[in-house]
Order: sequence, then C-alpha cells, then structure tokens
Amino acid sequence: MFLSTERPQHEGLEARIADAVAPTIEHMGYELVRVQVSGKERPVVQIMADRADGTPFRVEDCEAISHAIGAVLDVEDPIKGEWALEVSSAGIDRPLTRTKDWVNYAGHLATMELLVPQDGRRRFRGTILGADSETARMRLDEGPDIAVPRANIRRAKLVLTDALIEATAAAAALPDQDLPEQDDTDAGEPVAEAPTPPRRN
Repeated sequence: MFLSTERPQHEGLEARIADAVAPTIEHMGYELVRVQVSGKERPVVQIMADRADGTPFRVEDCEAISHAIGAVLDVEDPIKGEWALEVSSAGIDRPLTRTKDWVNYAGHLATMELLVPQDGRRRFRGTILGADSETARMRLDEGPDIAVPRANIRRAKLVLTDALIEATAAAAALPDQDLPEQDDTDAGEPVAEAPTPPRRN
C-alpha cells in the first residue's frame, strides 16, 4: 500500500517549487502530480494535482489551489521577474510520476522516454506491468518485457485509449459522455483550469 502523500521527484527549480507548495496542497486534501516550468521571458509554473479522495477534479479545485499556492510562491520567491501560475488536473492521459500511478494503471498503455538509452533506445511504448520505488516495468508492443530504473525515466505518460476512458469513467462513477474530450498530446490536458494573472516577484 502506498501513502497518499507520495510525491513525484523533480530537479532544480521545479524541485524547489514542489517542496514549497506540496505541504499546502496536501493539507487542503490534494496530491501533487507534477510541477513544470516552461518559457523564458515570462515563465509559466504549471501545477498538476489530484484530489486525495479520488473524486473528479473541478474548476473550484483549481481556483482553491491557485489562491493558496500563489500566496506561498509570492513569499518563497522562486522566480525573479514576471511569471504566471497555471493549475490543472493531470488529465485522463496523465503523466506517470509516482509509484502509485504505475501500480494503479497497470494493464493500460503508456509511453516512456529515458534520459540514457537502454538496449539502444530512448523511447518505449507498451503495457504497464507495475512498479516499485526503484523500477518501472512494461511489456513492449513488440513483445518483450523491460524493467527500467525510475531514475532514468525522463517522462512517462498514459496513452489515451477506449479502455482508459472506460476505466476513468467507472472510477469517477460517471457515464462516458460526461468525460471531457482529450487528444493524445502531452500529458496533463486539464479537466479544468483556473487562469491566474501574471505575477511579478
């Protein structure tokens, strides 16, 4: 059994932001899924989160998290100059950032990109077999099973399939037609997003 407070691993600026906001998010009843900073002139700090109780993530959740962690980041001052904050759900085709993600979505299709090639490859696609704190396991589309050190995974995400949509609908106790439409782009297409005005620290 994995604790609901398990946190994803980040590096550098993203790690500092994650360390700053995670306690507040968890105290509010949410889980941090990923922190990502993009852009140079006016960086965007993207916070992905789940509800700890497993219920669907709503616009109100985005707004509550945005207000709370916006205040935290104003104090912590991790980015000099103007920046923007974006809070979203992880989406159906979520990134796989924690052990629980690999375990909960075993049997579903995923893609994975490595930092250092393994067996001469950086990119893999296959069915999730599970994971522990050190290793993720996948059965590749072409057949063999692989085990990859978690520390060598640059990014991994679920692939949007009918089976994943059905499983998500069942978990949320919602009919399929009530689910938001998603495409197979980068993980984290928000179910709901609370826009935040630019900040200057």
